[in-house]
Amino acid sequence: MPCIPHSAVALFLLLIPGMTTPALAYPERPIRMVVPFATGGGTDLQARLIAERMRLSLGQPVLVENRPGAGGLIGAEFVAKAAPDGYTVLMTTASVALNVTLQKQAMRFDLLKDFDPVTWVASSPLVLAVHPSVPARSVKELVALVKSSPRGLNIGANGAGTTSHISAEMFKQYTKSRSEIIQYKGGGPNAVGLATGEVDLAINTPTSFMPHIRANRLRPLAVTTEKPSSWNPELPPMHNFFPGFITDQWYIVLVPAKTPATVISTLNTQVKRALEAKEVIEFYRREVLDPVASTPEELTTLLKREVAKYAEVITRAGIKMQ
Repeated sequence: MPCIPHSAVALFLLLIPGMTTPALAYPERPIRMVVPFATGGGTDLQARLIAERMRLSLGQPVLVENRPGAGGLIGAEFVAKAAPDGYTVLMTTASVALNVTLQKQAMRFDLLKDFDPVTWVASSPLVLAVHPSVPARSVKELVALVKSSPRGLNIGANGAGTTSHISAEMFKQYTKSRSEIIQYKGGGPNAVGLATGEVDLAINTPTSFMPHIRANRLRPLAVTTEKPSSWNPELPPMHNFFPGFITDQWYIVLVPAKTPATVISTLNTQVKRALEAKEVIEFYRREVLDPVASTPEELTTLLKREVAKYAEVITRAGIKMQ
């Protein structure tokens, strides 16, 4: 008996009134998860953990592909222009909201129009800390000290255009001080600069600060998340003193615009399920990350809020990337 090609069967079914070909279940082939940063970083490590859990659940490979460059723009643009079929997804960070204003001329995609949201994956606080020589043991005491100093204090940041940098600018703006921001090449050097007294205060990640906190080489005063962090619940949020001072380092998953709603729902469910895995929970606890696992609608709200907030801070400070 001759073998009849599947395509011929599908065509035959289409010719029969009321008959349609059955929809293929998503996913039917490997999914590519693009990370717009180098391997080994926080976003990359999270993506690989989540991708592995998704593979086990979906029965299809989820391949992490690093496309670093231009502060995350290269990888993001690649996904924005990919087919909206759920087989190319983006895992990125708060830097994408900063870049809407900081790298406006270089962006060849619209963050709010060229992507559909999947989920807000996780959040990590930044920490405001001072050198032990600074006579302030609370945010209120620090603000009073800054305001009483004609030149303010020196603030360490993790580099131009980083969330740490914009947080430092927000501190200046909210306290109306003339403090000078000292840029370091990353969180590690910034932490060392504060621990050795090169700067008076700094805003940095908990993981960069932790060794120095344990050694009493610096004093943490607050976190920048809206609510206290599970890492150190006793530290108050800056938002309590200055409403709107929220600059957490968040991680999100996006897909190209016009991706089917059923596909987005599947991806959302799979990421949430991955966040419940034991090894993911342990990694998040170790890296001071709080899982969020939002709905797509909640992620849309976050993006709109963050883009507008950072645009105001960056414009007021006159920050321009070289």
